[in-house]
Amino acid sequence: MPTTTQLVISSQSRPGALADVASILGGAGVNIKAFSAPEVTGTGKLRLLVADLDGARAALKAAKIKFVEETALLLSLENKPGALKEVADLLTKSRINIRCGYCTPSREGKRAIVVLTVSNTEKALTILRNQSLDEF
Repeated sequence: MPTTTQLVISSQSRPGALADVASILGGAGVNIKAFSAPEVTGTGKLRLLVADLDGARAALKAAKIKFVEETALLLSLENKPGALKEVADLLTKSRINIRCGYCTPSREGKRAIVVLTVSNTEKALTILRNQSLDEF
């Protein structure tokens, strides 16, 4: 189960905020592979996985959009009831907090690609070493 670098943009929740970032990245030829934009009032966090990390960094910096990077776990779980519970239980038993998570089904729909940020990435990698990943 590999890790990836996730870009995190803190921004005021307003009409067009996501469109602005998508336009900047699209204009730079950077594909957004996944994103999380939870409902918020005030300032929220947009989390992005992109196909070209260096290109995204350069485009966001050129547009003067501040961002931070965080390591995220990428898991491929069977797309069935209880699959996420098994992972969450393993992390809970090891006292690892899930800070953020989102998912999407794979192209075939048989697997779910799960993105997690956790309180202890190295420990989580050890605990979840038997989980697999479809190419994402």
